[in-house]
Amino acid sequence: MTTWTTLLCLAMLPGTVAIPAQTVPAWTIGPFTRPATGNPVISPDPKAVFTGPILKAPVQWEALHTFNPAAIVRHGKICVLYRAEDNTGAMEIGGHTSRLGLAESSDGIHFTRRAEPVFYPADDDQKSREWPGGVEDPRIVESEDGTYVLTYTQWNRETCSVGVATSRDLIHWTKHGPAFLAAKGGKYAHLKYKSAGIVTRLAQGRLLAARIDGMYWMYWGEGFIHLATSSDLIHWAPVEDGRGNPVELLGPRPGHFDSTFPETGPPPVLTRAGIVVLYNGKNADGKEGDPTLGPNAYAAGEALFDANNPALLIHRTEVPVLKPELPYEKTGQYVAGTTFAEGLVFFRRQWFLYYGCADSLVAVATAAAE
Repeated sequence: MTTWTTLLCLAMLPGTVAIPAQTVPAWTIGPFTRPATGNPVISPDPKAVFTGPILKAPVQWEALHTFNPAAIVRHGKICVLYRAEDNTGAMEIGGHTSRLGLAESSDGIHFTRRAEPVFYPADDDQKSREWPGGVEDPRIVESEDGTYVLTYTQWNRETCSVGVATSRDLIHWTKHGPAFLAAKGGKYAHLKYKSAGIVTRLAQGRLLAARIDGMYWMYWGEGFIHLATSSDLIHWAPVEDGRGNPVELLGPRPGHFDSTFPETGPPPVLTRAGIVVLYNGKNADGKEGDPTLGPNAYAAGEALFDANNPALLIHRTEVPVLKPELPYEKTGQYVAGTTFAEGLVFFRRQWFLYYGCADSLVAVATAAAE
């Protein structure tokens, strides 16, 4: 059997295949197009009120912003878990309390949402990590036994970590704490990290968590995209390089849409070509950036990793597959604009990609599928 030392050495070899500018390689998921009508699919609702454990008083829990969504197919409908910010706290990014709302749709565009959040900072054993900033930026997968596994950002306004939670119905959740808390004897217990997508495969007409060589795999991080493994989808351990640091698989590229840093997007998909990782890239401000995008704007790209060696990068798109173009994508709470992809589902022989618009709204783009 190939050892991890060999795999990591292969992953670090130069010579990633270059893709000619302005082309979309055949291995990508897409091309994505926006539906003619319906966007944005989820917007703030100041009328929605929730009495939560932090203030112990009614709060307009999705009054300011609804964005950065996860998505899953359940009972013939698309269900979206979206980040919602209330109107408490400071009027700045990260200054409000975030909770997760749940919306469902029969066509992927028109949604009905629950009146109260389904996931939020509570008076539980994660309180120190989630108060008062809340729970942010979810990704979700379904396991083989029908359990839903949520990865999300725990934010207490001082530090952040990737939390893991599970549910059977998307409404009642069990929190399991930080993904890396017990890894390597507690080595990563105080690591500041976010953005984690668990590898999936298409089975039974929908995406399910995938095992490769008997393990589950997760791409995570911002600045550089890293890798982790798990035997149970709850407890994760970073894959390390020869120096004992999390292996760096994908980093920034001068002159490209990801020139400041890349950040893991929705759960990756294991395909015949390999593992397709959709990721979000932040553009640099100045000469290092992509001149066709605004400074600091976020756009989505795709990378292909080897199906048998998830650490080996094979290809990477030269140009974004989704970028801020419409007014509500180009500016909002995040003034530089984003098309921040976090939710991907296969539904009625189409791909539906859900993304946050300028940290303010939720929109969708679709692509035909074989």
